[in-house]
Amino acid sequence: MKNKFLLHLSLTKGLGAFGKQRLYQFAKRHQWWQFDSLEVRLLAQTTKPNDWNEWTSDRLQEIDSTHQYITIEDEDYPEVLRHVPTPPIVLFYKGNLQLLKREMLAIVGARGATNYGYHVLQELMPDLTKRGFVIVSGLAKGIDSFAHQFAISNQGKTIGVVGTGLDICYPKTSGNLQIEMSQHQLVLSEYPNGTRPAKFHFPMRNRIIAGLSTGVLVVEAKKRSGSLITAQQALDYGKDVFVVPGSILDGRSSGCHQLIQDGAICVEKTQDIFDSYDLWKKIH
Repeated sequence: MKNKFLLHLSLTKGLGAFGKQRLYQFAKRHQWWQFDSLEVRLLAQTTKPNDWNEWTSDRLQEIDSTHQYITIEDEDYPEVLRHVPTPPIVLFYKGNLQLLKREMLAIVGARGATNYGYHVLQELMPDLTKRGFVIVSGLAKGIDSFAHQFAISNQGKTIGVVGTGLDICYPKTSGNLQIEMSQHQLVLSEYPNGTRPAKFHFPMRNRIIAGLSTGVLVVEAKKRSGSLITAQQALDYGKDVFVVPGSILDGRSSGCHQLIQDGAICVEKTQDIFDSYDLWKKIH
């Protein structure tokens, strides 16, 4: 009953992340998992129309039988993700769920990455994987894909978080990588199969990347960059933000330099990351 309610809630459109969280917290507090459409709207505190009633038992059963997923109430759900303001109610997955139990470092950056960004990751990744970090990123072009690929080529582990259904590869250039990771690594989404990419999915995807990881490393980011959203979310969640500086001449790292000026940790070598982790562990 509980998991069916949580699946139903995650699939319902028109409630928003905060509305779903309010409804989930009410249901958990009262251990009551049956609601009608009016109760859903009132408890979620929204006047928007929603499609709660359109998710019949048959439709929910079809999703249940064709998807692998964990809910926020499951033991396998990552503890660190429970503590973000609007954690995903359900995570659909393909691959090795045990990777969620490991220490995770997010790596994000420019889609239009340069050779500089490529070589930075090539230089840093052997030590990061040797240290045991699972590398988390968004399977986008550029830095994201480089991060996943270098983690794999260095015999490390990696997790991709996507803003579509797991049956859709976006961008298409990441298709082979996503398929490989679905089999041998881990790919996550809060959207069911068939969900096409939409602009608002990607900031939502980024909050999962930031929430899962104990820190976020930014490589090549302009001032108006989705990577800065992930970095800001990480800061809001109390995570460390690590930043690789770049050239001052082309503007490709202007967002990185802004983060460093705002107090992010400047990274020139992997030890800069490890020192911060070791200090954090001593304090805690």
